[in-house]
Amino acid sequence: MVASLRMRFWLEAGLASTFGALAVLTLVLRDWIEALTGFSPDHGNGSLEWVLVGGLALFFVTSGFAAGREWRRIRAAAFASS
Repeated sequence: MVASLRMRFWLEAGLASTFGALAVLTLVLRDWIEALTGFSPDHGNGSLEWVLVGGLALFFVTSGFAAGREWRRIRAAAFASS
């Protein structure tokens, strides 16, 4: 079954993993944007980080849902052919 998974599944699963990891990173290390770029668009009040966590979490859920849908499609096709 793994051989029949399309590249789309791997892309969606990889994006979900990346977005989830970045959301957790932003929750744990809130100043990583300032540390990485030296720029503080929210002037240190943390509002940008909360918007970023919300956006990343939304992308994580969306990508995870899409990967799960692709996984169920493959399982249904495998079950129908057996």
